[in-house]
Amino acid sequence: MKLSSIAILTAGLLLTQCSRHENTPQQGVAQGAATSSTPSGDGKTLLSQQNRDPAQFPAYLAQLKTEALAQGIDAGIVEQAFAQAHFVDRVISADRNQPEKKVTLDEYLQRTLPAWKVTQAQEMYRLYQPQLAPISARYGVPARYIVALWGMESGFGKIQGHEDVISALSTLAFEGRRETFFKNELFAALRILAQNNVTVDQLKGSWAGAMGQSQFMPSSYLRYGADGDNDGKIDIWNNVMDVFASTANYLATEGWHGSQGWGRAVRLPAGFPADKAGMKDPQAQTVSDWSRQGIVLPDGSPLPASSQRAWVIIPDDNLSRGYLVYDNFRTLMRWNRSYYFAISIGTLADTLAQ
Repeated sequence: MKLSSIAILTAGLLLTQCSRHENTPQQGVAQGAATSSTPSGDGKTLLSQQNRDPAQFPAYLAQLKTEALAQGIDAGIVEQAFAQAHFVDRVISADRNQPEKKVTLDEYLQRTLPAWKVTQAQEMYRLYQPQLAPISARYGVPARYIVALWGMESGFGKIQGHEDVISALSTLAFEGRRETFFKNELFAALRILAQNNVTVDQLKGSWAGAMGQSQFMPSSYLRYGADGDNDGKIDIWNNVMDVFASTANYLATEGWHGSQGWGRAVRLPAGFPADKAGMKDPQAQTVSDWSRQGIVLPDGSPLPASSQRAWVIIPDDNLSRGYLVYDNFRTLMRWNRSYYFAISIGTLADTLAQ
């Protein structure tokens, strides 16, 4: 699919992430952001279609509390979590009014990987080697990818979001565009509180509920969160060891292949069949097979002979430029289902390997 027919959501240029998204490969959206205004699969009318008034929000909170208790969440946690919960109109505004802009891959990379960010990533990579090295060894994920995701997701911990997660998720569930999704994330957030890893006051995140320096949705925290320094807690807000371990655990759990790499830019031959480009299993061929079909490095030199399986992707309208990508690229796309995002992570990680 060509970029000219796709709306790139600029919110995704700044945030992530992942299998947590349901966007198309060329799109990038804020983690957990609602992307559909169609009726829910259970046949019920969406709350947003009912024009529900914010005055009804307290009654909706009472309903959420009842459902949380029915799921076995401790009553004390439920009462504590909802004590300060409130309707957040700016969350609804952010969800409904994500600005759309068509951008090329080059424009995206210029925006997400300015020179200062690359320099800062190099500095962080060097500075945090003592913390990164054991995490990398434990999970089999090269440290440069951990740092690249850290930088893209939260600017190395500086941009985490300040919204009360319970209020934000309750508001988005109330709005109704993806009620089931946000309710499940809300209940996951309550379970995080039950683990005593964070207090209600500390449970902050983005408008969509993405949390901490890794910008995990609550369900991702529960599944992939890892205790990097063995202190008995998982703190992705303040503890870089936990941030690094959780990021590495995500990639390892989702199938990271050691030091295999992610892919490389290539030059495609004229008339390259468009149906050969894509990430489906049947579209994979070995690097050597692709080489025999006329695919070369950007400078025209041949690809190195290899039996490693790879896919060709064409991320935008530049039909002569493509990328030969490997299994680890697919893992990066489980973090965020965006060609652009995964290419940016791989590109930044490559600068750290130099």
